[in-house]
Amino acid sequence: MNTPPSPPVAERTDGSSVRIGALVPLTRPGWVEAGQHLLAGLELAVREVNDGGGIVGRPLELVVRDTAADPQRAAAAVDELARLGVAALAGEYHSVVARAAAARADTLGLPFLCSSAVLDALTEQPTEWVARLAPAQSHGWRIYADFLLSAGHSRIAVAAEPGVYWASGARILRDYLAPRGGTVIELDMRALAPTAVCDELVGNRATALLLLVGHPEPAVSIVKSVRRDQRLAAIMIGAPAGQPEFAEWATLLGEDSTAIPFLRYLPESLSPLGARVETALRERLAEAPSFVAFEGYDTVAVLADVLRSHGADRARTAASWPRVAVEGTRGQIQFSRTPGISVWQWAWTPVQVVDRDPAQPDRFRILHAG
Repeated sequence: MNTPPSPPVAERTDGSSVRIGALVPLTRPGWVEAGQHLLAGLELAVREVNDGGGIVGRPLELVVRDTAADPQRAAAAVDELARLGVAALAGEYHSVVARAAAARADTLGLPFLCSSAVLDALTEQPTEWVARLAPAQSHGWRIYADFLLSAGHSRIAVAAEPGVYWASGARILRDYLAPRGGTVIELDMRALAPTAVCDELVGNRATALLLLVGHPEPAVSIVKSVRRDQRLAAIMIGAPAGQPEFAEWATLLGEDSTAIPFLRYLPESLSPLGARVETALRERLAEAPSFVAFEGYDTVAVLADVLRSHGADRARTAASWPRVAVEGTRGQIQFSRTPGISVWQWAWTPVQVVDRDPAQPDRFRILHAG
């Protein structure tokens, strides 16, 4: 386990700020809309912390760096933020980027509370420095596989791009479905045009197609091609990674955006805290907040509680993960060691399978819960 001595961060009583470094994808090829929602949640929580007196009288400050879905850029940002004296890191949406940030934070002895990335192997070795709010990919995607089986799908095609995250997702689905009578047919999107996907689906007698590809492309083009092929009128399109969660999906696809089930990390009904935060996020974003915005809010809520209790010393922050007990927007947040997961993990946030309602595309239907 990599537990280097933490560089001292002096406690100050002069009113200077306590700084948190925020890693967020805000430019392409990052998923910009996800980054905007994540940042909105982080910023709202920081504002509320400061309205409530800050961190023992000191203002909380967010130091934001755009990762643009680039692992090297994220690692460089971690180095910079560490030099700037941040007490902890927060954020990141893209799993491969979060993995690079987590590795660097572990090496530097800088606490990192990962908001939204789900890749199981967030670090190569167990670490005390990193904790995570989002459920591990294996947990959420198995729930999605249960949904597929319950809906009667046993021949499932996955349109997949190369990458650690997509390969991990395909493996989770295959390993879970095979013993239960399911077959996963992998379609390599490096070799297939969106229109050619349709012929593959027909030839393989698939009843469901899962999009394990980037947004907006090639995901949008694949959906359009499949929806327009009369041979595939009965096929279900799914997107476990959550592409249909954001408004851009509906804008780009219109009626074709609906009835595509995806994973969302929200409870069936929000607590009073969750409902209040939802209202504030809706005002800040000028649209319905995604679960990613709630993840951002909860990240700062946890870090603020830790910083109030243990000060801005990095080693004390990292040592506090197993003692966290914070009421978040989606339930009581506590961290534990989970088999197969190398970081401190909230096990588990609520998990739903939802889709956009064909009768009302801005409304989500809950299809399955885990």
